Amino acid sequence: MSGQQSVGVVIVAAGAGTRLGAAEPKAFVRLAGLTLLERAVARSFEAADTAHVVIVAPASHLREAGALVSGHPRAADVSVVPGGAERTDSVSAGLAALRPEIDVVLVHDAARALAPPQLFDRLVTAVRDGHDAVVPGLAVTDTVKQVDAGGHVVATPERASLRAIQTPQAFRRDLLEQAHAGGAQATDDAALVERLGGDVVVVDGDPLAFKVTTPEDLERAERILKP
Repeated sequence: MSGQQSVGVVIVAAGAGTRLGAAEPKAFVRLAGLTLLERAVARSFEAADTAHVVIVAPASHLREAGALVSGHPRAADVSVVPGGAERTDSVSAGLAALRPEIDVVLVHDAARALAPPQLFDRLVTAVRDGHDAVVPGLAVTDTVKQVDAGGHVVATPERASLRAIQTPQAFRRDLLEQAHAGGAQATDDAALVERLGGDVVVVDGDPLAFKVTTPEDLERAERILKP
């Protein structure tokens, strides 16, 4: 540990994985011999200052999640809690289970299991430098159209100003807890902080932090891991 603010990671692993076509929740699908969850936990602990990891798993798979990480050298620093009805509810449950000394929180999706530890470190450094929230993003290369309910185009945003956002996302713990206290739902936690008027900064993301959603994504990840 560096002696700086203590870092915790909340790994959201409660997704059903319907589009992946798996018989089990997505985080428990195997990728080159290990589950997505195991890989996400391993990468979290490879980051420089991770002190505590909380896995938010489906209530039906709590025991299985604990068993998967029981052999990790840092297993004593892993907690497993049940997820909620929505993603935001699951993150709130993970936040509540973090150790009291944690100051910087990374919220991560198990489905982005190949996100490299260097990305975690870059985000933590930015929060320690004074930002409320820091999210990784990749430049958008396709033209994006905003449409209405009938499919009619209402705007064409300038793509130079757009970013495709990934996880992990890093936050000051006190502000993230304040954002969750309102009970609002969002597709990512940065949106909740934005609503509070918090300082949210985008830094360079990483191509390896792509989300495994479909069988094609899983095949891509397997190709990356081949020696």
